[in-house]
Amino acid sequence: MNDEVQRRLLNAGLELSSIQKRALAFFIDELILAFLFLIIIWDQLSAVNDPDAIVALINTFTFEYLLIKIIYQTFFVYLYGATLGKMVMKINIVDAVTMQRPIFSSALNRGVFRIISEMIFYLGFIWAFYDKNRQSWHDKTARTLVVNAS
Repeated sequence: MNDEVQRRLLNAGLELSSIQKRALAFFIDELILAFLFLIIIWDQLSAVNDPDAIVALINTFTFEYLLIKIIYQTFFVYLYGATLGKMVMKINIVDAVTMQRPIFSSALNRGVFRIISEMIFYLGFIWAFYDKNRQSWHDKTARTLVVNAS
């Protein structure tokens, strides 16, 4: 682990979150977002019976779904320092320098690059398994860390 980051974490009384807790928080967030998306398109979805038509309908809303994910991530990270899944798992996102809740531009950056990480076969997430500070690509670009809630 980077000595400077370790020192900042120690001074703030924080500890990096485990990959397992982060993965479970990710799963919870994805369930929430999928449920929200189904509610939004339910009227159109219930009118379709053919599986191919269902896939085609869902694909027509890809941009909107990605936008919802970015807004969700940005909103919760900026206002609360954690998404609902992270709150359940008792983990927070902090700025790697200040050890405080990220500013809006960092939260937005993190939300956008999270989508990019997903689109490239989740490689950005896998990166955290091998990173000394457990940072995924979206953490690196936003200069954030995921820590256990204090």
